[in-house]
Amino acid sequence: MPIDPGLRRLALGTLLAAFAGESAPEWAAALLAEGLAGHTLFGTNVADGDQLARLTAELRTVRPDALLAIDEEGGDVTRLAHRTGSPYPGNAALGAIDDPQLTHAVYTAIGTELAAAGINLDLAPTVDVNTAEDNPVIGTRSFGADPALVARHAAAATQGLQTTGVAACAKHFPGHGATTTDSHLALPTVDVPLRTLRERDLPPFAAVIAAGTRSIMTAHIRVPVLTGDGPATFSPAALHDLLRKEYAFQGAIITDALEMAGAQGAAGGIGPAAVRALAAGADLLCIGARVDRQLVEQVAAEIVAGLGDGRLDPPRLEDAAARTAELAAWTRQAAMNRNAGESDSGTTLGYAAARRALRIEGSPAGWADPLVVRLASGHSIAEGRVPWGLAPHLNGTEHITVVAADTSAEGLAEQAGARPIVVVGRHAHRSAAARGLIEALAARHNVAVVEMGWPSRWRPAGARAFLITYGASHASGRAAAEALGLAR
Repeated sequence: MPIDPGLRRLALGTLLAAFAGESAPEWAAALLAEGLAGHTLFGTNVADGDQLARLTAELRTVRPDALLAIDEEGGDVTRLAHRTGSPYPGNAALGAIDDPQLTHAVYTAIGTELAAAGINLDLAPTVDVNTAEDNPVIGTRSFGADPALVARHAAAATQGLQTTGVAACAKHFPGHGATTTDSHLALPTVDVPLRTLRERDLPPFAAVIAAGTRSIMTAHIRVPVLTGDGPATFSPAALHDLLRKEYAFQGAIITDALEMAGAQGAAGGIGPAAVRALAAGADLLCIGARVDRQLVEQVAAEIVAGLGDGRLDPPRLEDAAARTAELAAWTRQAAMNRNAGESDSGTTLGYAAARRALRIEGSPAGWADPLVVRLASGHSIAEGRVPWGLAPHLNGTEHITVVAADTSAEGLAEQAGARPIVVVGRHAHRSAAARGLIEALAARHNVAVVEMGWPSRWRPAGARAFLITYGASHASGRAAAEALGLAR
């Protein structure tokens, strides 16, 4: 049965869709004309800045106030630079430096690039307090493990981004930093009392609200004392009572992608997840990355059906659509007021910041002409496949990539001969095979280790140098190569 056109338009006004490819399919533009709030763009949509600007301009010819969002965090999560790695160090590096003015400047530079490309909503910054050393999805995306440090940098990042006319979206409320499960794959549980949440996880959200963030993203995490058996995305206690009432946030509440297992798995599908999120207090729903017109229509139809069967009250849908429209209106006005070119050279700034973040234990000298060994590692869905390591920066030094579990220390030592070995890893402490390989090498050879993931307390006995970059961005790789005297 056809759904009411007015209700369908209202439902579409709460949805962020997505599409594949570097040009917009007909349906993506048509839905904007029919009321869709906007689209989230991913690496598959980006060839370079000029192409992205043409794509966003094309979409805005359909509707000038369309929300065009992207996950551009710098560091390990980049869409603009997904083919090379980001020229900006990520949040963990900025937190290690602990210079809020620098954080403001870096996010101003990121925002300037986004604005030039026609993006008006950045799904950043990540303001989670990363207290779980083995957190598989936050890690270096966090400014750190101290709530006060994260709060001051979260505020600086938000303000820097929004000075460029790009709306910030602080994430992931009420805090994803204590999880050891990736919510893309399952529903994590953070079983702590509310007092812990208030002291540890919520101060950064209070800081970004005070800083004027235009939006906040929900987390698909379960906090039993607050959310019961479901995720925060479906919890009126989290979104309405805590975020809206207690913390007085008046901007748009945006969901993390509803295609994630932590959401649709808890609701029985993306459509039911959309209804539950709206009913709980969310305003703008990210469907995800794998989207077509049929899915958007199904989600809109489910929202309208929820109005009819009592799962969703009409005033709540109207309020959600209105808040989303207010966000779009702010971005349009901010874009008109923006002073283009108000940022310093982002590339220069980013590489200088990465050098400041680098921490060196032991001696960085004496590593001329080494064998550089990169340990292959996986990536989170949030990060995607982005190049990382020292290879792009080396001055002709031999570089190989190995799987730790399939590689022997004896074989690497034989290949290196008299040369020292530089081992480059990402969260090496999490892998028994990686730890064992590095320790066996360090026991018999001159070894330096470059850790490009979230740093741990583990240090391999015998290693002559241990370098911590606080992330795997292009800028961080260059900083490490320069410190070892290997950069071209």
